[in-house]
Formats: sequence, structure tokens, C-alpha cells
Amino acid sequence: MGEWRLEMTTPVSSMVLVLIGSVIGSVGAIFLKSGAHAVNRHWTSIAFNWRLAVGIGTYLVSSVLYVKGMSNGELSVLFPLVSLGYVCTLVWSRLFFHEVITKVKLAGVGLILVGIAFLSLGSR
Repeated sequence: MGEWRLEMTTPVSSMVLVLIGSVIGSVGAIFLKSGAHAVNRHWTSIAFNWRLAVGIGTYLVSSVLYVKGMSNGELSVLFPLVSLGYVCTLVWSRLFFHEVITKVKLAGVGLILVGIAFLSLGSR
């Protein structure tokens, strides 16, 4: 019987960077939504909206973390981790905007997690 080995070609550090980027990006979505509530027809409601600025800034930081993380790993392993940001966003939307978490939304989160598991196993 041949020896079976698992080789991981994507470093854990890359996975951590992408995961942190996903969480930061989901926080950015919360700031963008919060800032959007204050937007009206006047351009100053966008230009001087600190929540929009924080949202854009967090998206920028998350993008930098994605680029750094993906530079050393397999895209097919790392990019599905970005979808964990959707899971975080569901939690944040409940906490900050009192949105309802339905069974269908929970099923969607379950499918995201199962999909990530299958994709990570597919590289072995």
C-alpha cells in the first residue's frame, strides 16, 4: 500500500491574512450601509460622511490583506475564504441594524461553509 501524504501548498499565514481581510471587509460593509443612511441629494452628504470614509478605508485595508495573502497561496483555496465575510456580515447586520436572520439565510450560511470545506478538500 502506498503512503498517503497531505501536502499543503498554501501557507497558514496566507489563510489568516485572507480571513482577517474578510472580517475587515464585512465591517466595511456595515460602515458603508450606516453612512448611506445620511446621504441625500447634496454632494456634501457624501464628501463629509465619516462613516462612508471608514467603510472605504476598511475595504482598502481588506484588499491589501487579500493581495498579500493571495501572493503566496492557491487562489482556489484562498478565495473561497473571502465568502466567510458574508457570514460575518449576516451577524453584523443583526447586531447593528436589527435585521432578521431567517432559516433561509441560515441555510445559505450553511451552504457557504459546506462549499468552503469541499473546495479546501479538493486541493488535496
